[in-house]
Amino acid sequence: MGILVVGTVALDTVQTPFAKVKNILGGSAAYFAVSASFFNKVKLFSIAGKDFPRKFINFLQSRDIDIKGLLIKKGKTFRWSGRYTYDLNSAETIKTELNLLSHFNPHLPLDYQNEKFVFLANIDPHIQLKVLKQLKAPKLVAADTMNYWIEHEKAALKRVIKRSDILILNDSEAREFSQQANLIKAAKFLLTLGPRLIIIKRGEFGCLLSSRTSLFYVPAYLLENVLDPTGAGDTFAGGFLGYLAGCQKVTETVFRKAVVFGTIMASYVVEDFSLNRLERLNKKDIEIRFKDFQQMTRF
Repeated sequence: MGILVVGTVALDTVQTPFAKVKNILGGSAAYFAVSASFFNKVKLFSIAGKDFPRKFINFLQSRDIDIKGLLIKKGKTFRWSGRYTYDLNSAETIKTELNLLSHFNPHLPLDYQNEKFVFLANIDPHIQLKVLKQLKAPKLVAADTMNYWIEHEKAALKRVIKRSDILILNDSEAREFSQQANLIKAAKFLLTLGPRLIIIKRGEFGCLLSSRTSLFYVPAYLLENVLDPTGAGDTFAGGFLGYLAGCQKVTETVFRKAVVFGTIMASYVVEDFSLNRLERLNKKDIEIRFKDFQQMTRF
């Protein structure tokens, strides 16, 4: 089954201790779609301005991503500028320019409405709710969010979470939403809101998968070179849901394996800026690192 992702495409300016790059391809939907495309067909729904470079559109198409839903409108593309210190776990936002995203009103094409696997990437929860209303009969809906929506649109976000099968968020977001310092308690609280699964991302410390009956934890893949962690969470989600959508039957074992594939995809994207590392990636690389990960975590 294919996957629909609704989120942002962006022009990012990123500064790390190693380099500074301007106007590179970014956005939650872009990272997710490219990552998921290694496992499955992807339909991308987003909005961009006339300033969105043709080379980025060509790259998305080269991954066989359906971009019929990438709306190119008169105006400017969403832009984000951020800075990382040697602690690469969190970015300092320097500037955010919503531009066309500030009045994005999604109207999904008919074939997009019929997709069975859906990822609501980090975006205004009111937009996520509009998308949910247009879906016909999704088999699985996963949603992401961020601190800003927790602080400013919590009521709308709760409605999104209630209608989602899987909630993906990072550790600081889980703690803030649940008002629980302990991540196991935070996951238990979030499960009471409706989802079947909670995935809490912890950056270089791995991630936690929690259901009502089990817990599963994986470390991050050990790396020597990390250049840019931007988009790692969305890349994780792409690997996770991309693998999941390709399985005939979804079981606890499948969920756990999907988490590992998400972890592998995230480990690749941080090795370069933007999506450059994924552009050079192939399925054989993914298989090799998956086997390496099995060896690293076996005892």
